[in-house]
Amino acid sequence: MASVLAVCISENKGERKKPVEAVELRENHGIVGDGHAGDWHRQVSLLAQESIDKMRAMGLDVSAGDFAENITTSGIDLVSLPIGSRLQIGKAELEVTQIGKECHTRCAIFYQAGDCVMPKEGIFARVLAGGTIKQGDTVQRLF
Repeated sequence: MASVLAVCISENKGERKKPVEAVELRENHGIVGDGHAGDWHRQVSLLAQESIDKMRAMGLDVSAGDFAENITTSGIDLVSLPIGSRLQIGKAELEVTQIGKECHTRCAIFYQAGDCVMPKEGIFARVLAGGTIKQGDTVQRLF
């Protein structure tokens, strides 16, 4: 069963996110208090622990939030989800809007390893229904 391993936020864009106990998702906004929230299609970012483990296998000391993801998951193949897929996490409902992203600035992780998983394996979503998300919550694909 897929689950949430960590939830993370940062005040500003372009910085690593810090794990927190829980986050509050607001409909059509994103995570309250997160720099990426707003009226756009990338309100929330998700990255699988399995993707982070690929970078750890390359010798990097990285963990949840280091790729600026809001939600770190386990047990769901995020990159295989088609755009428009819906996920239920706690009471919150998310719609997948983008798979991967262009990396314009080449983050510190790229310079250390020569690669980074977030531009290829991170996914982005908008919030359809708000709610609180915390570590241990189940991630369920609705369709």
